[in-house]
Parts: sequence; structure tokens; C-alpha cells
Amino acid sequence: MKDRFEKRINLTQQILQKIAQIDEFRGLWKGSLRLSPQTLGRLKRSVLITSTGASTRIEGSKMSDEEVARLIRGLKSTPPKGRDAQEVVGYADLLGRIFDNWKTLKMTEGQILHFHKILLNFSEKDKGHKGNYKTSNNKVVMRKVDGTEIIIFEPTPPYLTKKEMDDVLFWLNEEIEKREIHPLIIIANFIFEFLAIHPFRDGNGRLSRALTILLLLKAGYTYVPYVSLDEIIEERKIDYYLALRKTQSKHKTEKEDIAPWLNFLLDALIEQTKRVKAIMDADQPEKLLSEKQLEVYQLFQTDTLNASEINGKLKGSIPMPTIKQALSRLVNLKLVERIGMGRGTRYRKL
Repeated sequence: MKDRFEKRINLTQQILQKIAQIDEFRGLWKGSLRLSPQTLGRLKRSVLITSTGASTRIEGSKMSDEEVARLIRGLKSTPPKGRDAQEVVGYADLLGRIFDNWKTLKMTEGQILHFHKILLNFSEKDKGHKGNYKTSNNKVVMRKVDGTEIIIFEPTPPYLTKKEMDDVLFWLNEEIEKREIHPLIIIANFIFEFLAIHPFRDGNGRLSRALTILLLLKAGYTYVPYVSLDEIIEERKIDYYLALRKTQSKHKTEKEDIAPWLNFLLDALIEQTKRVKAIMDADQPEKLLSEKQLEVYQLFQTDTLNASEINGKLKGSIPMPTIKQALSRLVNLKLVERIGMGRGTRYRKL
């Protein structure tokens, strides 16, 4: 088993250059951090909302970042109702705990089972299996925009789940301790195997992204709570599934190779470093916008606009849900302000 995990790591010059680029930024972050604790706290709170919205939408949720923020704010007075709301609150709770306690959290079977319980704690449909490995076969599917599903992968059967999880956890902790393999390669290899096993009936994708963040923090990439990796993955959702599908097509064969998945993850991490660097370079929030978010922002001059008017100006080049997410992001970054509520909501540049 150990040989299989290491045999599928085929390092190219391109991969090594990407790792060097990420590590160069890690050194820059540690060596020249001038952001105030107040700014870091604000960024972390914003990322908690953005990451929760993105990670749950990857799995089919329809909630915007604005709705996520409103739900979390009102949680003390109103328990979450409905599948989307329950999944959102569970992910926000888990990610918040990881952000606050990553130094003391360990990668053990018990910890992962506990994470799964937290993730699904509010989900009524998952009461019977939260915190336990699957007991029936599950399939990895990609949900298309129209709601149809494509089967991507047939994971490990239930009777082998515990053994394969034990194997990969042993490999992970042994390699982290030995320090012979670069931590980013170890993380990518572990997360891929976790997704290939798909150890739980539900919540595997969300849990894999939370575990990625935990492992990155523990490996010294301490800037990850300040720009949402989940959001970057959501923006590249098609590439995310294609990289997984390509890597999984050779899983447990003689030609096993995690390069497609490793390249995807490294590219997402490089984009994350660019966005964090923008925060460090200057207090210019527009530098934190994705290409589509910037396109929406540039429409605001002196006019107030609503989502439909923005859609018209863009001639339908950006889908309406993406426009609404962009507007929510612009409001969070205090680049535009919201006027009114409901259907009459309009926005203007600050």
C-alpha cells in the first residue's frame, strides 16, 4: 500500500516549479506580514462565509454568500431549516473550529469521524450515519447546471473502507513525520485517496476541502484563512471534476498517477497566493476580485444598478447566479452598497 501511494507520484519540472512558487510566497508571508490583527480578523470572518457558500454550492446548494451570512448571523435565534441551510451551518461550524484550533488538531480516524459529525450535526436527513463510515455503496457524481448527474467514479466498497482509511492515515502521518516528501505532495496524495475511498455516505467533498485547509495550516501555510480556497475551487469547478476524473480513471492500476489532481490543486494554491499578495501589497480590495467579479464591478460608475440591469449590460455573458454572488462579494468588500431589499434591491458604488 505504501509503495502504491509513493509510486503514483511522478514529479515533473512544471510541478516542482509550482511548488517552489507557493513556498516562495509562504516565506514572504512569514517574513513581511504587516497586516493588523483587526484586518486579519475581518478577513477570516469574511472567508468563513465565502468558503462555506462556495464549498456547499459545489455540492449542489443554492445559497448565495449573502444568504449564508444572514443565516449565520441569525443562528442563535433561529435553528437552520431545510437541507441547504443545515449543510451551510455544519460547514461553517467545522471550518471555524479548524481556523481557531488547527495547532492542536491531529489527523486520526477519531478526529475525522468527529469532523464528519460536526459537518452533519444540523442535517436532519443525516442523523443516522453522521460520524460513521458508510455501510452501503456510494457513487461520486457531478451535478450539472440543469440538475442532472454524471457518475464520475465508483469508490471503495463499505467492507474495505476502514482498512483503506487506516492505511492512508498511517501513510500520511508517517510521511509528515519523516519529512522526505514535500508537504504539498503529501496533502494532495492524501486528499485524492480520501476522495477515492469516499468513506462516508454524504459530506465527503465538503470534508475533503476542510481537511485540505487543516493540513495546509499544519504544514505552515498560515495565510490560508485569509483568502478562500473553496471559492477558487468553485470558480474552477469543471476543472476540479475533470482533474479528479482523469486521476481516478487510473486509480489502483499499474499506470496510477496523481499528476492531474496535483496540478489542479497547485494551480488553485498559486491563485490563492496571488490574492493574498494583493492584500499585502496595498489596501485595494478590488485586487481580491475574480475576473468575473471585476467585470461586474467595472459597470458601476455613477448609476445605481440591479442584477437584471447588470445582466443586460453584460449581454448574458455571466450567468445570473454568478452576478448575484459577485454583488454579494462587492458588498462584503465594501466596494458597493446595497439599497433596498427583495426584488427592489439596487446597488451603487461606494
